[in-house]
Amino acid sequence: MKEKLAALADEKYRQFASSLIPNIDNMLGVRLPELRKLAKEIAKGNWRGYLDDAESDFFEEAMLQGMVIGYVRTDIDELLRHVAAFVPKIDNWSVCDSFCIGLKWTKSNRSRVWEFLQPYLASEREYEIRFGVVMLLDYYADEAYIDRVLELLDRTKRDKYYVQMAVAWALSVCFVNQPGPTMSYLERCSLDDFTYNKALQKITESYRVDQTTKSRIRAMKR
Repeated sequence: MKEKLAALADEKYRQFASSLIPNIDNMLGVRLPELRKLAKEIAKGNWRGYLDDAESDFFEEAMLQGMVIGYVRTDIDELLRHVAAFVPKIDNWSVCDSFCIGLKWTKSNRSRVWEFLQPYLASEREYEIRFGVVMLLDYYADEAYIDRVLELLDRTKRDKYYVQMAVAWALSVCFVNQPGPTMSYLERCSLDDFTYNKALQKITESYRVDQTTKSRIRAMKR
């Protein structure tokens, strides 16, 4: 697999992509469409054997494993076992966020996945928490779950930058999808100032929020 990935590497892309993820130094420079194509091929074959033996020396190796888990077809219990095995390998925002958005089978298993996410949202580890938060914003920012999502975001440990940014992003998604409950939450929340102000900023950057509401949001800055 390392040889396949190395053959797909693009040095100019590596330099560009590496600049967006400052805490890693193990990128080959393989573009995401190439990784997705390879992941789909693996998912059609002996994907269990691949996941059992896959290494994570390079950024792309971890990204590829996450994509494969999103593409395979099996029962929810087996899928979640592979997710649990993969999450400790996440060490940057890019792998985390790409992994989460690929787990589209969550949509048909929301109750089961919701319970699965709870230990991650109560974790002390930066990328375990970010994984949980990004899953919330991708799959649970709707009427059925909004109150529970806001409660979890409020009590999530937020002393790490990539958690703070994820919570701010999640709140902006919540606001776009469920403005009433989210506004009420922002008016009484216990968020730290950095996360709170970042959430307001992200809300005002959304093209789905009208100018009058943006003015109100800006006035709420601490």
